[in-house]
Amino acid sequence: MSDYESIRGTRVKYLTSDPTLNSSTEGQVWYNSTEGVLKSLVQFEAWSSASNTISPSTGGRGGAGTQTAALVFGGTPPSSPAVTTTEEYNGSGWVLGGNMGTARLYGAGAGTQTAGLAFAGNNPGGLTANTEEYDGTSWSEQNNMGTARYELAGAGTQTAALAFGGVNPQPPVTYYNITEEYDGASWTTGGTLAVGKYGIAGAGTQTAGLGFGGYTPGSMQSATEEYNGTSWTAGGPLATAKYQLAGAGLQTAGLAFGGSPPPSTLATTEKYDGSSWTITSSMGTARRKLAGAGIQTAALAVAGIPIGGGLTEEFTKSINVITGAAWASGGNFINSRTDLDCAGTQNASVGASGYNPPATMPLPSAEYDGASWTSGPNINTARYFVGTFGTQTAAVMTGGSALPTGARQSAVEEYNGSSWTSVTSLPAARVGHARGGVETAGAIFGGSEPPGIVGTTSEYDGSSWTSGGTMNTPRQTMAGDGTSQSDIFAAGGDTGPRNVDYEEYNGSSWTSGPNIVIATNETKGSGTTASSVIIGGSNPNAVNSNPLCQAYDGSSWVTTASLATGRKNMGASGGGTTALATAGRDAAPSVTNVTEEFTGETVAATASTLTTS
Repeated sequence: MSDYESIRGTRVKYLTSDPTLNSSTEGQVWYNSTEGVLKSLVQFEAWSSASNTISPSTGGRGGAGTQTAALVFGGTPPSSPAVTTTEEYNGSGWVLGGNMGTARLYGAGAGTQTAGLAFAGNNPGGLTANTEEYDGTSWSEQNNMGTARYELAGAGTQTAALAFGGVNPQPPVTYYNITEEYDGASWTTGGTLAVGKYGIAGAGTQTAGLGFGGYTPGSMQSATEEYNGTSWTAGGPLATAKYQLAGAGLQTAGLAFGGSPPPSTLATTEKYDGSSWTITSSMGTARRKLAGAGIQTAALAVAGIPIGGGLTEEFTKSINVITGAAWASGGNFINSRTDLDCAGTQNASVGASGYNPPATMPLPSAEYDGASWTSGPNINTARYFVGTFGTQTAAVMTGGSALPTGARQSAVEEYNGSSWTSVTSLPAARVGHARGGVETAGAIFGGSEPPGIVGTTSEYDGSSWTSGGTMNTPRQTMAGDGTSQSDIFAAGGDTGPRNVDYEEYNGSSWTSGPNIVIATNETKGSGTTASSVIIGGSNPNAVNSNPLCQAYDGSSWVTTASLATGRKNMGASGGGTTALATAGRDAAPSVTNVTEEFTGETVAATASTLTTS
């Protein structure tokens, strides 16, 4: 019998602790003498949460591309029967793409993010045979399919696509077994499926396609069929009969996930090796009518019903444990209030100012220790819509609107961890501005001074204020933050309409950067120019308040994990991957005391304990 060394080429090491885990450790076996166990680093399969889509689509979206460059389009949000919306995913979050020419739901897709294909579906005008190509920016009309239908499957590329199955629900209901092939210009008829069905999922290529699941009159399907470019032949059946599921991968390495045997929905996942299906890790959330993209070892599940909200999950076969970005409940603030601000870190923050309408009395400040808030002293000038920067024990509060009059304020106060002290006032009264930096090197920017919105920057050195560079886009109620006077960002805000502008400040001048994903104002920001997050706010999709958050990695903006409680005019502190969102106005809109803690996505290799049986 061969031993481990002859098979692997290395000996089993005897160690007092696990080695540094990375890809070079994969497959290596060692004995951890401290724990008294045999360990190894092996690949495993799992779903992890990812950023929600921008559109609150419930289901019926088409999908294409890979896990790190995916495309979804169409679908049906709660307020509309079908949309033209397109979104692109980069492995971290979503951005809006060009709108489709024809609104649709339950269509199909093929190709990549920069060479995508959308075809068939349903819209307010009825079934469509419409075909569109996507170039990474915009959609263009192409020749129609031969047969209009919906809830069909797609596979292949933009210039060699496959469409099969589907249904026409108009009496007499027709369940299609037809296949059509697209060559980049027109559709031609291909081989027929064994039976007509809808809600079928697809994977693979035009000459090596895979179709599985679906519904035919009177029964759900577990059947799998393989296409060779001419005809379909039977493959191994799914472990569970289902329809309205999603698929990814190739004919010899497919993935099936979600779906439904009414009235339930499924989270189950199965993988195909070219002859048989085996069950693997389930999704975190059961759903049907979802979109899928990617390959067997790196797939994406998007939206679906009945969940709504554009929920996205990633399936990965890896040595790493991927924990998606998420907001978690923290200790509630000492009282409900809006229009406050905070300074410090996620585990050591101070929050102050604000009010709880219609009451206008001053409210005490409070400190957060990572678990709970503790009441502190009142500020000297009762106000709201301030800008606060610094740390829990060295914070600076600036400007705002006076309670109860609403008059703009120039007052500035410093907090030392026990009391607030009035210090040098601002050069001019200001409200609705953003802030960044520390007590001895901070800045405020934008906001409103008499007679209106400004783009001025005022820098603070711990004792006095001086003028800094002027913003490229004057605005108020924007997101902004930074850990030093020379590393500050400003994003979104109100210039009359909400805007998507982003700028960075280097201590003397502002430079425009990439636009944020969606226009928002009445929000707050946390982090730096290299890693930041915009928290909630208001936007055109949610006038009162918004759970959507947006993250920046130093080069581009994408959506990230959404707040559990959508809100605007909250307090914010922390960093780009460790933010804290405190109180504000929620969707009612009412005033809340909810605190949420943000943790960015983490990826870590994890050793498995080996056992014998």
